[in-house]
Amino acid sequence: MSNFLNLIPIPAPLKSQSRAYDLKERLDWGEPALTIIDVRTREAFNVSHITGAVSLPMDELVDRALSNFELIRDIYVYGSTNEETALAVAKLREAGYQNLSELIGGLAGWKAVGYPIEGNSAIVA
Repeated sequence: MSNFLNLIPIPAPLKSQSRAYDLKERLDWGEPALTIIDVRTREAFNVSHITGAVSLPMDELVDRALSNFELIRDIYVYGSTNEETALAVAKLREAGYQNLSELIGGLAGWKAVGYPIEGNSAIVA
């Protein structure tokens, strides 16, 4: 049985910065064991967001993360800009999170390659 396990491809380890295709590869793996956090405003999240992402706006980020996610959980974070994303990751690292990745390009980068989104604009589009 252990030989069978060696045949299952596993995604690359979490990087400190990821592109849309890195996250998509991880999601396609089937058992991602990860969380995607959108730190934009709740209004922006409701318009559209990466499928499966959770809304934790910057002003609630650390408190809500600490009450919902283990410190060792793999977490991908995106905001409105790469700078906002980096700030959110810095706050989470300061709170003790170890496995964080900044999703470079955020939602725009995700949409640019045609990956699935949810939200009000996804319904209209």
